[in-house]
Amino acid sequence: MTPIGQGGSSRPASATDTERDPDDWVHALSIEGPDHHDALRRLHDLLLRAARHQVGRMGTLLDGAGPDVADELTHQAADEAMVALLRKLHTFEGRSRFTTWAYKFGILQAATEVRSQAWRTRQVVLDDSHFTIELGPSVEEYAETADLARAVRRAIDEALTAHQRRIMLALLVDEVPIDVLAERLGTNRNALYKTLHDARVRVRAHLTTAGYLRAATGKGNDP
Repeated sequence: MTPIGQGGSSRPASATDTERDPDDWVHALSIEGPDHHDALRRLHDLLLRAARHQVGRMGTLLDGAGPDVADELTHQAADEAMVALLRKLHTFEGRSRFTTWAYKFGILQAATEVRSQAWRTRQVVLDDSHFTIELGPSVEEYAETADLARAVRRAIDEALTAHQRRIMLALLVDEVPIDVLAERLGTNRNALYKTLHDARVRVRAHLTTAGYLRAATGKGNDP
């Protein structure tokens, strides 16, 4: 890779000019000085490209929203992704290129922003009275799949509180974004994650008792 400041081309640097990217992103993003600020700018440009790509892919979920909304979501996603990435910078292990690792932050955050925007004007129905589970298409597996589906239905009905049931169905079946659900219920993500975790533990225990899942071995610290 050509060191920063060297090279025979006189063309201006751009967001796609990878020849001027840092040799060591983690180092450049961790120190103070001109290299640090340049690395931050280039990282934000990368995250903007990732976010713009994902917002474009999920554009049908925005229900006719104009380009201004898409642009706002793109920049918001890039900003949030940058904060998240810098917070986890120390976890980068070099198993892939840094830019590949970073790009995923932009993709995931943009997907979150689009889903949240899509649900902003939709009604969240916390109804635990009915839900369906897709059954496998194979005739040979139909009976077994249907039996398991009924067991899951019973576990959700019998093992969970009404609140746990509503949260689990909203997040896992209706796929309501957790930020949207937290806002509608006047709570926070951590509380919803805790409720969902407790609900999953109860469902697993119910299915284990009914013989559909193997009991935990108790070895090590596995949950």
